Amino acid sequence: MCGRTNPSGYSMKGASASSTIQAAFSYCVQQVRNYDYHHYLCNIELPPNMRKAAFALRAFNVETARAMDIASDPRIGLMRLLWWQEAIDKIFANKTIEHPTAQALASVVSEHKISKGWMKRSVEARINDARREVTDMPETIEELERYAEDTVSTLLYTTLQAGGIRSTAADHAASHIGKASGLLLLLRSLPYHANQNRQFPYIPKDLAANHNLLDTQGGRSEIRMDSPEGLCDVVFDMASVANAHLEKARQLAGTVPAEALPVLLPAVPAQVILDSLSRVQFNVFDPRMARGILGIPPLWFQLKLKWHSWRGKY
Repeated sequence: MCGRTNPSGYSMKGASASSTIQAAFSYCVQQVRNYDYHHYLCNIELPPNMRKAAFALRAFNVETARAMDIASDPRIGLMRLLWWQEAIDKIFANKTIEHPTAQALASVVSEHKISKGWMKRSVEARINDARREVTDMPETIEELERYAEDTVSTLLYTTLQAGGIRSTAADHAASHIGKASGLLLLLRSLPYHANQNRQFPYIPKDLAANHNLLDTQGGRSEIRMDSPEGLCDVVFDMASVANAHLEKARQLAGTVPAEALPVLLPAVPAQVILDSLSRVQFNVFDPRMARGILGIPPLWFQLKLKWHSWRGKY
C-alpha cells in the first residue's frame, strides 16, 4: 500500500520523499544563512540551477567547520567529524542517512558528478586539525595554505563540478581564492582562540620567530601574548600571502569561462577582510573587525557583491 496513488495518479510515497528533500535543502539554506552569512549572500548570486547544490555543499562545510567549536568536549567534536567522514562513504554508496544536510548532499551527488575525493579531503583535513594539541603550532605558512586548500578550495571545486563546469583555469583560480579565504578566516578566528585557550594555534612558527613572538620552554613553543606590535606584523605577513593568492586568481580572470565567474565570488568577501584588516593596521583584536559583515556595513557589503556579480568580476 506504500506506493498507492491517488485518483490523479500522483504517488503519495513520491510526494513524501520530495517533501523530505525540500525540507533538507531549506535546512541547508538556513544553516548557511545563520553561520556563514557572507557566503549565503554569495550563493544567492549564483544561477538558480546551481544554488541547491551550492547551499548543500556550504551547509556541509558549516557542519564540519563548527564541529569542534560547539562540542562541550573536544572528543565529541572529533566524533562528529568522524561521523561525517563515514557519512560521505554512505552517501556515495547510496545509503540513507537521517540528517538533513546529508540528505541534501545525497540528492546533489545523485544528480551531479561530484568528486568524493574532494569531500573526503575536506573532512580529513578537519579531523587532522582536531587531533592537534592546542599547543601544536604549524611549522610554516605553507602548512596553513594546504589546510585552506583542503577545506575551502575543495568547496569551490565541488561547486564548479555541480554546475557542470570543467575548466582548468577556473579550478586554478578557485585554488587561489580558497587559499586566500582560508588564511583570512583563520586570521579572523585568532581572537576567538586566544579567548578560549590563551593560544594562537594558527600562527606558523617561522613567522612567529621572524617577529620575536616565539617563546620556547621545555621543548614546547608558544606565541607570546605580550607583543601586540609583533602580532600585527605576523597578521600582516599572513594577509600578504592571502593577497598574493587573490592577485593570482584575478590574473586568471580572462581565461575563466563566464559560467564559472559566479562560483568565484567568494573572492569578494576575502578582499573585504583584507581591506578591513588594513583599516585597523592588522590588529585582529580591533572591535571594528566584528562590526557589520566582515568589518563593513551590511548594505555596503551587499552592494560590493552585487556590483562584482553584475560586472562578471570576482
